[in-house]
Amino acid sequence: MPSTTASTTTASTATTAAARPGKVLLRTVWTLRILMALFFAVASALPKLLAVPAATTVFDAIGAGDWFMYLTGLVELAGAVGLLLPRLAGPAATALIAFLFCAFAVQLTAMHGENAGTPFLFMVPLAVIAWNRRTETAALLRLRPRPHR
Repeated sequence: MPSTTASTTTASTATTAAARPGKVLLRTVWTLRILMALFFAVASALPKLLAVPAATTVFDAIGAGDWFMYLTGLVELAGAVGLLLPRLAGPAATALIAFLFCAFAVQLTAMHGENAGTPFLFMVPLAVIAWNRRTETAALLRLRPRPHR
Protein backbone atom coordinates (compact mmCIF):
# COMPACT_ATOMS: atom_id res chain seq x y z
CA MET A 1 0.00 0.00 0.00
CA PRO A 2 2.74 2.54 0.75
CA SER A 3 3.94 2.45 -2.87
CA THR A 4 0.45 3.38 -4.12
CA THR A 5 0.33 6.34 -1.76
CA ALA A 6 3.80 7.44 -2.83
CA SER A 7 2.94 7.25 -6.52
CA THR A 8 -0.32 9.14 -5.94
CA THR A 9 1.53 11.84 -4.03
CA THR A 10 4.18 12.07 -6.76
CA ALA A 11 1.49 12.30 -9.46
CA SER A 12 -0.41 15.03 -7.63
CA THR A 13 2.84 16.95 -7.03
CA ALA A 14 3.69 16.69 -10.73
CA THR A 15 0.19 17.89 -11.67
CA THR A 16 0.44 20.83 -9.27
CA ALA A 17 3.90 21.75 -10.58
CA ALA A 18 2.62 21.60 -14.16
CA ALA A 19 -0.34 23.84 -13.31
CA ARG A 20 1.78 26.49 -11.58
CA PRO A 21 3.45 27.97 -14.70
CA GLY A 22 0.00 28.59 -16.15
CA LYS A 23 -1.16 30.29 -12.96
CA VAL A 24 2.02 32.35 -12.78
CA LEU A 25 1.59 33.44 -16.39
CA LEU A 26 -2.08 34.28 -15.79
CA ARG A 27 -1.25 36.37 -12.73
CA THR A 28 1.62 38.08 -14.51
CA VAL A 29 -0.52 39.05 -17.48
CA TRP A 30 -3.34 40.25 -15.20
CA THR A 31 -0.81 42.37 -13.31
CA LEU A 32 0.45 43.85 -16.59
CA ARG A 33 -3.12 44.53 -17.70
CA ILE A 34 -3.95 46.33 -14.46
CA LEU A 35 -0.72 48.36 -14.45
CA MET A 36 -1.09 49.35 -18.11
CA ALA A 37 -4.75 50.25 -17.59
CA LEU A 38 -3.84 52.41 -14.59
CA PHE A 39 -1.09 54.11 -16.56
CA PHE A 40 -3.26 54.86 -19.59
CA ALA A 41 -6.27 55.98 -17.52
CA VAL A 42 -4.62 57.95 -14.73
CA ALA A 43 -1.21 59.09 -15.92
CA SER A 44 -1.95 59.56 -19.61
CA ALA A 45 -5.66 60.10 -20.33
CA LEU A 46 -6.66 62.04 -17.23
CA PRO A 47 -4.24 64.98 -17.73
CA LYS A 48 -5.47 65.33 -21.31
CA LEU A 49 -9.15 65.14 -20.40
CA LEU A 50 -8.66 67.66 -17.57
CA ALA A 51 -6.60 69.92 -19.85
CA VAL A 52 -3.62 70.00 -17.49
CA PRO A 53 -1.20 72.73 -18.68
CA ALA A 54 1.59 70.21 -19.35
CA ALA A 55 -0.70 68.33 -21.74
CA THR A 56 -1.99 71.43 -23.50
CA THR A 57 1.57 72.66 -24.01
CA VAL A 58 2.50 69.46 -25.83
CA PHE A 59 -0.54 69.58 -28.10
CA ASP A 60 0.01 73.27 -28.79
CA ALA A 61 3.61 72.47 -29.75
CA ILE A 62 2.52 69.90 -32.31
CA GLY A 63 -0.17 72.25 -33.61
CA ALA A 64 -3.05 69.82 -33.13
CA GLY A 65 -5.27 71.87 -30.83
CA ASP A 66 -7.49 71.01 -27.91
CA TRP A 67 -9.89 68.78 -29.84
CA PHE A 68 -7.06 66.37 -30.66
CA MET A 69 -5.90 66.37 -27.04
CA TYR A 70 -9.39 65.39 -25.86
CA LEU A 71 -9.68 62.75 -28.60
CA THR A 72 -6.32 61.31 -27.61
CA GLY A 73 -7.39 61.20 -23.96
CA LEU A 74 -10.61 59.39 -24.88
CA VAL A 75 -8.75 56.83 -27.00
CA GLU A 76 -6.34 56.17 -24.13
CA LEU A 77 -9.20 55.84 -21.66
CA ALA A 78 -11.05 53.44 -23.96
CA GLY A 79 -7.87 51.38 -24.31
CA ALA A 80 -7.46 51.30 -20.52
CA VAL A 81 -11.01 50.03 -20.05
CA GLY A 82 -10.51 47.48 -22.83
CA LEU A 83 -7.39 46.10 -21.13
CA LEU A 84 -9.48 45.24 -18.07
CA LEU A 85 -12.17 43.39 -20.02
CA PRO A 86 -11.00 39.82 -20.78
CA ARG A 87 -12.69 39.63 -24.17
CA LEU A 88 -11.30 42.99 -25.30
CA ALA A 89 -7.85 42.87 -23.69
CA GLY A 90 -6.10 41.53 -26.81
CA PRO A 91 -7.65 43.97 -29.29
CA ALA A 92 -7.18 46.85 -26.82
CA ALA A 93 -3.49 46.01 -26.37
CA THR A 94 -3.04 45.75 -30.14
CA ALA A 95 -4.81 49.07 -30.73
CA LEU A 96 -2.73 50.75 -28.03
CA ILE A 97 0.45 49.47 -29.68
CA ALA A 98 -0.65 51.09 -32.95
CA PHE A 99 -1.56 54.23 -31.03
CA LEU A 100 1.87 54.31 -29.39
CA PHE A 101 3.56 53.82 -32.75
CA CYS A 102 1.75 56.96 -33.93
CA ALA A 103 2.89 58.72 -30.74
CA PHE A 104 6.45 57.68 -31.58
CA ALA A 105 6.13 59.21 -35.05
CA VAL A 106 4.80 62.47 -33.58
CA GLN A 107 7.56 62.55 -30.96
CA LEU A 108 10.14 62.00 -33.67
CA THR A 109 8.84 64.65 -36.05
CA ALA A 110 7.00 67.37 -34.15
CA MET A 111 8.93 67.10 -30.89
CA HIS A 112 12.36 66.71 -32.55
CA GLY A 113 12.96 63.25 -31.07
CA GLU A 114 12.53 64.31 -27.46
CA ASN A 115 11.26 61.27 -25.51
CA ALA A 116 10.80 59.38 -28.79
CA GLY A 117 11.79 56.06 -27.22
CA THR A 118 9.23 56.23 -24.43
CA PRO A 119 6.34 54.72 -26.43
CA PHE A 120 8.43 51.61 -27.07
CA LEU A 121 8.79 51.01 -23.35
CA PHE A 122 5.02 50.67 -23.10
CA MET A 123 4.71 48.61 -26.28
CA VAL A 124 6.59 45.69 -24.71
CA PRO A 125 4.09 44.85 -21.93
CA LEU A 126 1.22 45.55 -24.33
CA ALA A 127 2.74 43.06 -26.79
CA VAL A 128 2.90 40.46 -24.00
CA ILE A 129 -0.80 41.08 -23.26
CA ALA A 130 -1.76 40.93 -26.95
CA TRP A 131 0.21 37.70 -27.45
CA ASN A 132 -1.33 36.13 -24.35
CA ARG A 133 -4.86 37.01 -25.53
CA ARG A 134 -4.28 36.09 -29.21
CA THR A 135 -6.68 33.13 -29.13
CA GLU A 136 -9.52 35.26 -27.76
CA THR A 137 -8.71 38.04 -30.25
CA ALA A 138 -8.82 35.59 -33.17
CA ALA A 139 -12.12 34.18 -31.91
CA LEU A 140 -13.51 37.70 -31.63
CA LEU A 141 -12.47 38.46 -35.21
CA ARG A 142 -14.21 35.30 -36.43
CA LEU A 143 -17.55 36.38 -34.99
CA ARG A 144 -19.88 37.06 -37.87
CA PRO A 145 -23.61 37.50 -37.93
CA ARG A 146 -25.47 34.60 -39.46
CA PRO A 147 -27.01 35.30 -42.87
CA HIS A 148 -30.79 35.46 -42.91
CA ARG A 149 -32.43 32.53 -44.64
